[in-house]
Amino acid sequence: MPSLLRIATLLAGVSSTAGLAIQHEQRNAGTCRKTKVAVLGAGVAGVTAAQALSNASVTDFLLIERNDYLGGRVAHTTFGKKADGTPYTVELGANWVQGLGSPGGPENPIWTLAKLYGINNTYSNYSSMLTYDETGYVDYTDVMDAYDDAYDIAAADAGVLLTNNLQDPSVRAGFSLAGWKPKKDMHAQAVEFWNWDWETAYAPEDCSFVYGITGNNLTFNQYSDANNYVWDQRGLNTFLYGEASTFLAPHDKRLLLSTTVTNISYSDSGVTVTFDDGGCVEAEHAICTFSMGVLQNDVITFDPPLPRWKVDAIESFEMGTYTKIFMQFNETFWDESMQYFLYADPQVRGYYPVWQSLDAPGFLEGSHIIFVTVVGAESYRVEQQPDEVTKAEVMAVLRSMFPNITVPEPTAFMYPRWSLENWAFGSYSNWPVGMTLEKHQNLRANVDRLWFAGEGTSAEYFGFMHGAWFEGQEMAKRVAAQLKAAKKNNGGSSQYGPQMVRYEVLHGTTQLKEFNFENGWPVSSFLDYDSDSD
Repeated sequence: MPSLLRIATLLAGVSSTAGLAIQHEQRNAGTCRKTKVAVLGAGVAGVTAAQALSNASVTDFLLIERNDYLGGRVAHTTFGKKADGTPYTVELGANWVQGLGSPGGPENPIWTLAKLYGINNTYSNYSSMLTYDETGYVDYTDVMDAYDDAYDIAAADAGVLLTNNLQDPSVRAGFSLAGWKPKKDMHAQAVEFWNWDWETAYAPEDCSFVYGITGNNLTFNQYSDANNYVWDQRGLNTFLYGEASTFLAPHDKRLLLSTTVTNISYSDSGVTVTFDDGGCVEAEHAICTFSMGVLQNDVITFDPPLPRWKVDAIESFEMGTYTKIFMQFNETFWDESMQYFLYADPQVRGYYPVWQSLDAPGFLEGSHIIFVTVVGAESYRVEQQPDEVTKAEVMAVLRSMFPNITVPEPTAFMYPRWSLENWAFGSYSNWPVGMTLEKHQNLRANVDRLWFAGEGTSAEYFGFMHGAWFEGQEMAKRVAAQLKAAKKNNGGSSQYGPQMVRYEVLHGTTQLKEFNFENGWPVSSFLDYDSDSD
């Protein structure tokens, strides 16, 4: 993966990542540094949790991050060259603000922050698309209409299953019952990928029907169906630096960057966090915001081992990988007025299917940059092979798409390898078949004084940045309430304050009454299964 990241511009008095970092020798003093709360990970959930603690007058905390920047999977790097020889900035991870808000309705908090910090972005017009296969340009946009018709039927069916507490099948089964069966029609397979896999990073066979549809509704029907692509040359994580500057001073010793956690020892009286350099922190509570991929791959040891009910929930969820492959050319040989190009491979579903031009109006005009996205099994395959192999495959597809054009070699080529990053092991989470709300609540639930937060712990907004924002805030508020209650009790039992619900016995389906605040579902799940809803 290319170096993550070069942040040239920070906000509100924070001049550099080095200025925010605590010096290594200061945390290797041989004794554990003590704090009220250790926030593990400085991505969206971690920064939001630290901010919520500060807002609750809990100032004795440490924000601990393995990387040398804030943002986690909200990460960018430099790529290619502008006319003046300076590089562009492109996002390696999170790239869109999804579901913005509607007049008179709620607004996505990430969109609120993007506006606050002037993040440059452009509306993603999914109608601005041309379709291709191995013969070149072929118009099969009519298949989109067939998919949309079937999806409307499927969404209504998912609503019936949810409200009647009926068994949750796969999205594939739900689509098939609605009449959508792409089978060997590779144009239909490409359309399905565009509409489903490109968002979830998994094929319909792997996704929960009820929660896949509901998760879509809760973001795009609650806020809006608009997605805005971020191309800000400061990087999307600019908003996190802006928010961090509201509660962290320059050179704040409560921020530990470049600090790798190796062990978490927890009990009902506190948490000890150990680092790879022998340093450690003793905290009354810890909020773990590590990705599902990290938790599933045993990167961190827990002492004692996490209980079976917790491990079962962690192993049952999914961590998807979403790989953007960037190319810059010395010219733009594609239609620069269009945003997207969809490719249907004749044999392999999801083989370099979704292309996006950054030369399109409102983006990085004149950059001659285009990127293609793969997910799932193709991501794992591509991320394990050398750049040159991937570039040869990508160029063969481009030359199939544009058979009447001499497609040149790219002047720059790059892609991240999220599935191989041992602090991420993927891009974002997905709700699989067999995961009930009870089991997901076990994913959210604390174990003694160790708490968990992130996009993956959000029942409503898993896979989204705003899911991480809400969960970081929620867990920090719970911890702050615990500390306040314990103070009133003169430091007594850890059972003071709001406890998380967990389920020792899991049922096969989720009862409607369980879609409540305690299970992380405060918003109505009846948010417009009808496609005509706003």
